[in-house]
Amino acid sequence: MSNEPIFKDAHEVSTAPVVALGLLGGYLTARETMIRPLGGAVLAAAGAYAGRTWLQKRGAGTTVGLSAAYVLGFGLSHPLAKKIGPWPAVLSVTAVAAGASYLLVDRD
Repeated sequence: MSNEPIFKDAHEVSTAPVVALGLLGGYLTARETMIRPLGGAVLAAAGAYAGRTWLQKRGAGTTVGLSAAYVLGFGLSHPLAKKIGPWPAVLSVTAVAAGASYLLVDRD
């Protein structure tokens, strides 16, 4: 049995792609399987993984703000989808949340 860690060190993780994976992957998983809780699990797992990196790299304040953007993006994608369609809505909120994560945490 190896003593290597399961996850990368938080300081080596780029969170913008993780955020994009959570929002896009969660939506796609729920849509294709028709099991919404499974999509929620993808969303939650990616959010937790990004969150531990945000916390270690930038502290609690940034983590709270980015977590709010992530969760609000998910929530706002639903009413936005009624106005512009599901894919444009998911892509829009993903761009905002992943962009914020890149600007506040990943860009060094």
